[in-house]
Amino acid sequence: MLTVSVRQHMLTVMETTVALAKGAGSTDPDVGLRAVAALRALAEQLERVQVDNARALGWSWHDIALRLGVTKQTVHRKHGRRVGRR
Repeated sequence: MLTVSVRQHMLTVMETTVALAKGAGSTDPDVGLRAVAALRALAEQLERVQVDNARALGWSWHDIALRLGVTKQTVHRKHGRRVGRR
């Protein structure tokens, strides 16, 4: 039962993400813009999780910034206070 619940949760999240992606391509600006805002929030959340993972594994701010396509100052300014200075 636990496995089924986890699978259902994952499927629901995946279906929601696909629906958002489709909505972003809508010809209705109301639907499209709301989908873009939701996708932006999802991307921010994913970035926080992955920066936290990378820092926990000892990655430098430079290495993280390189993968994100920004400067190390940018990524440190955005995430440094929350994650720690390590």
